[in-house]
Amino acid sequence: MVDTKEFAQIQKKRDREKAMRMRRTTEIAEPPDRRRSIMHFVFIKQNKYFKVYNPSCSNLNPIKTPHPDLSRVMQMIHVFGHRNPDTDAICSAIGYAYLLRQKGKEAKAFRLGEINAETKLVLERFGVEVPEMLESAAGKDVWLMDHNEFEQSADGIEEANIVGVIDHHKIKFSYDKPITYIALPWGSSSTIVAKLFEIEGIEIPRDIAGCLLSAILSDTVIFKSPTTTDVDREMAEKLARIAGIDDLKAWGIELFKAKSKIREKSAREIVLNDYKVYDFADKKFLINQVEVIDDSDVLARKEEILEEMRKVKEEQGLFAVLTMVTDIMKEGTTLLVVADDVSPIERAFGKKVEENAIWLPGVMSRKKQIVPPLEKTLQ
Repeated sequence: MVDTKEFAQIQKKRDREKAMRMRRTTEIAEPPDRRRSIMHFVFIKQNKYFKVYNPSCSNLNPIKTPHPDLSRVMQMIHVFGHRNPDTDAICSAIGYAYLLRQKGKEAKAFRLGEINAETKLVLERFGVEVPEMLESAAGKDVWLMDHNEFEQSADGIEEANIVGVIDHHKIKFSYDKPITYIALPWGSSSTIVAKLFEIEGIEIPRDIAGCLLSAILSDTVIFKSPTTTDVDREMAEKLARIAGIDDLKAWGIELFKAKSKIREKSAREIVLNDYKVYDFADKKFLINQVEVIDDSDVLARKEEILEEMRKVKEEQGLFAVLTMVTDIMKEGTTLLVVADDVSPIERAFGKKVEENAIWLPGVMSRKKQIVPPLEKTLQ
């Protein structure tokens, strides 16, 4: 028969061992000197409360208390691409928001502008709803897709809690705390998202696969852009099998036909078709790109477009407005130019601006063939 005093000592020893096991597996990391503190609290998230324990005591009855910053812990992640969104900005956001949800996080895709005709075709083809418009990012948990520069991001981005970034452009980003930042020199952000599905071992449904595939074809100009990599081609082939697209080139051309319906657009819609604003040595450039199968329809309206470019330049206080008219069949770009001074633009491309235009054979990519020479010349 066990003595009562001896039993109490055994029970007390067991309680101490149990407390130490719990401390080893659940304690919040602290410096060694803090771990010796008499009062040591362990936080375990359970539903909408954190259980608070003092492992130094044998009494392990939990005290239920609301976490002081529970709203931050439980807040939804707003996933969105850049302003004036293209297909990659929209589809990479849709794909990554889905991936986050499969990993148990609350996430939703948003947009920062109206979708273009190409994106509309993609979403309709694969039965995906148009993301909701995000009016302001202030006070929200956000994940930036297909951009990292605040000038291209949402209103209120300076007051947002940035959780992460996925992008394939040059890095012009600074933040005051560590975050997840995935930047790869691939042809589209949707390629990165597709690869993340593969790494996580999460199955891609047909509608998401179709969206990601379409964005890759769009951003790489059906693999003709110099930004295209073997990874883009590999992921596109895999996504095509899931999405049920047998002919990648035919689907790509159908996308560009939707994007190329210039006759239906006003001159202002053409000038602001797919633009980004860059700051080169305190000189602001608005660089727009119009990708078409035949550039004749756009160039027939050259004077009308130039006049609208002048208006936009004055309204926004810019140094220059450039419109890339990219013919994917000719594989070249007519660069329309309105600027305070054309000389830095001429130096950048080694050609004279004649009648507000320069023909640039082989130029298909804004980020790889237009922005770098301008940046180098001006900075």
